Amino acid sequence: MKKILSLIICLLISVSLFAQDNAAGEPEMADKLFADGRIYVVVAVVATIFTGIIVYLINLDSKISKLEKQIKK
Repeated sequence: MKKILSLIICLLISVSLFAQDNAAGEPEMADKLFADGRIYVVVAVVATIFTGIIVYLINLDSKISKLEKQIKK
């Protein structure tokens, strides 16, 4: 579980650093998506994919932990 939390923290830090680099010159595509209201769809899709990956990693971690406990017995 500690590995997953550290991975999430590293991802959030890298995303925030990437966002700061692009803050100076916003691409025209983002303006067009925002004007059309499609940016919310993009954000929703990215959030759904990210949530799915996190849930998958948590389930995988619990399954691996159970297997490790069985092996130690």
